[in-house]
Amino acid sequence: MANGGARRAAGTLESKIMAVLHRAGVPLTTSAVQARLGEELAYTTVVTILTRLHAKGLLVRAKEGRAYSYAPISDEPGLAARRMRAVMDGRPDRAAVLARFVDSLTDQDERLLRDLLEGA
Repeated sequence: MANGGARRAAGTLESKIMAVLHRAGVPLTTSAVQARLGEELAYTTVVTILTRLHAKGLLVRAKEGRAYSYAPISDEPGLAARRMRAVMDGRPDRAAVLARFVDSLTDQDERLLRDLLEGA
C-alpha cells in the first residue's frame, strides 16, 4: 500500500469503487473494477471491499462463471437518501434530527424541500 504501510481508509476505497460501478452503468467483475480503478490495489483488497459493500446492501451480485459481477442497488442520489434514512432510523428522536437538518438548510434548499413535499 501507500508510504510506510499507511492504510487507506476503507470508506475512501468504498467510495471509489462505488463511483466506478456507477460510471460503468453495467455490472462489473472484481477484475474489471480493479482495472478501472487505475490504482495498484491487490485483487483481494477489491474483493474485500466489494464483499463488504454487498453485505451492507449497497450492491447486488450475480455469479458469472467462477466470479461475481457487482452493480449498485441504486443511483448515487438514491444511496445518499438511503444513508440519510439509516441515520434517521438509528436515532430515538426523529423530530429533533429533522429539526436540526432543516435548520442547517440554505434558503434555496429549504424552498426545494418545500416544493418536493408539496408535490409528493
